[in-house]
Amino acid sequence: MRTLYQKFEILLQNTTTNFKRYLYDKVSWESRMIGIIGARGVGKTTMILQHIKEKLDSKKALYVSADDMYFGENKLIDLAEEFYKNDGEYLFIDEIHKYIDWSRELKNIYDSFPTLKIVFTGSSVLDILKGSADLSRRSIIYKLQGLSFREYLKLFHNYDTEIYSLEQIINNDVKIKDIQHPLPLFNDYLKRGYYPFGLENEMNLRLGQIIVQTLESDIPQYANLNVGTGRKLKRLLSIVAESVPFKPNFSKISEMINVSRNSLDDYFSYMEKAGLIGQLRNEVSGIRGLGKVEKVYLDNTNIIYNLVEEKSNIGNLRETFFFNQMRAKNEVLSSKKADFIIDDYTFEIGGKNKQQSQIDKDGKSFVVKDDIEYGYLNVIPLWAFGLNY
Repeated sequence: MRTLYQKFEILLQNTTTNFKRYLYDKVSWESRMIGIIGARGVGKTTMILQHIKEKLDSKKALYVSADDMYFGENKLIDLAEEFYKNDGEYLFIDEIHKYIDWSRELKNIYDSFPTLKIVFTGSSVLDILKGSADLSRRSIIYKLQGLSFREYLKLFHNYDTEIYSLEQIINNDVKIKDIQHPLPLFNDYLKRGYYPFGLENEMNLRLGQIIVQTLESDIPQYANLNVGTGRKLKRLLSIVAESVPFKPNFSKISEMINVSRNSLDDYFSYMEKAGLIGQLRNEVSGIRGLGKVEKVYLDNTNIIYNLVEEKSNIGNLRETFFFNQMRAKNEVLSSKKADFIIDDYTFEIGGKNKQQSQIDKDGKSFVVKDDIEYGYLNVIPLWAFGLNY
């Protein structure tokens, strides 16, 4: 256990607090049990270490990673008991999905040590609410998405920009202080700005490793699938990546990768939860999120550049960015007349020469244009939608 404390102290000393993710101030840190889930590489670990460093007495806290060799011979609940007996108050468990029977042990820790506060992080593949133990009434679950364009501006270039609501964006109230020409920064964001590790030189190599680990390890392991499933998932992701965007023909794809239709639905669901794809559904009255899948996108534009490099269709990039950024706070649905619907608003995405022929002139329909610096009337610059969180 002494080694765990030493690792914790080293990590804490090397954690910076000058930039915090959008979710940091929204988390109810004083709750008894908190779960933070998200795709690999979006900054879950850094966020919890920042909270410890800024808000807690490190002598009362302990951070551990569930894949530490310590847990090869020791149980999580035994660690929690020893920590609790030594006056510990805050236990942080990173990558909980790498611990066998994680949900049952978390339940036992919660029930056995009533004054201990627990924060855990995990892969977004995990369905926390359907674990082997009932955590739904014990824990508050937060989902962390990758960097918004606004967060990229702060982390990569130290530009401070406020968060704008959807209404402010469509009213063209967006202002970026100290930035005269946002488009070069926006184009850089599309290539490397969604993940905090985009600051590193080997960004594409690391992202490629994340994609492979998610397909070959995370999804098969946590969905109880065999190892061969990883190859089928990679083939499925390639099919999506090569399309512009992908309009699913499930029967045809089932034959191509030799899986049943039901299994294919599951595969898409797992890849969506894992942060590799996004599925755009149509509107089904009264049943949120259960509409028919109309289009499938790669989750974010960084993945597009990683998988298909410069060959990506520009229209696909634009739609992927809009869908990715806006679904962090809004339900985004497909539109029969345009590209997307959010609440009562309709959005058609295109370049600077995009016309308005496809949308209604009803005050609730907007043309979202790439390659323009500022908006006018019902024309909104695409980059502005990256300031929504």
